[in-house]
Amino acid sequence: MMTRVPIIAGNWKMHCTRAEAQALVAALTPSILGAAGREVIVAPPFTALDTVARAIAGTPIQLAAQNLYWEPKGAFTGEVSAAMLRDVGCVAVIVGHSERRQYFGETDETVNRKIRTCIEAELVPIVCVGEILSERDRGETAAVVEKQLRGAWSGLDRDAITKCVVAYEPVWAIGTGRTATPAQAQEVHALIRRLTTTLASADVAGNLRILYGGSVKANNVDGLMAEVDVDGALVGGASLQADEFARIVNFEPLS
Repeated sequence: MMTRVPIIAGNWKMHCTRAEAQALVAALTPSILGAAGREVIVAPPFTALDTVARAIAGTPIQLAAQNLYWEPKGAFTGEVSAAMLRDVGCVAVIVGHSERRQYFGETDETVNRKIRTCIEAELVPIVCVGEILSERDRGETAAVVEKQLRGAWSGLDRDAITKCVVAYEPVWAIGTGRTATPAQAQEVHALIRRLTTTLASADVAGNLRILYGGSVKANNVDGLMAEVDVDGALVGGASLQADEFARIVNFEPLS
């Protein structure tokens, strides 16, 4: 089995003008230049993608988008295509984030279409799955995650699934200050790996990188990264603070 290189990805959501984005990258870069053995990705809003692409040129930081549309072009006002994202320098796209599902009608079907579009365009889809608080309280976490993962990968072959990254984001822990314990995160990450064995193969599952996303901060990343099936983090608010995000990038797993 190949070694799974951890990914630390910052989702800036609807934050940062171009000037603010440039300043954030400038403050962040010196602190992560020595971070070996991990990939660092930032996902600014669409308006700042070009600015950030120029600012990170020659650094280890990679560029991602927060969303895309599955059609290559056309009369789709307000949407952005894979080709446009490739043109600006993106290497990855966050797909199916819980906020897209909650506020903008994202479904398992549209997530599947977007994943297919990413793969065709050679963009890495960071596929988000996770349960809301009421579902966790009813003991439905496993069922919800399995439904979302099966829907996301519906009709995809093993080769396509190998091109994906999964982010488990317990929705009840996003922006609430609550965080799944390392043991809770590990439980769901292990479930995702088992499901991937069923949907693809043991080899694909063994190499799949599964990120945790739910109020990741400097003071909890080490414990999370110590878990065997946690391969990185999808970071929200903390990615907007250069010092905080740099500490997350430079995590030191607890022994």
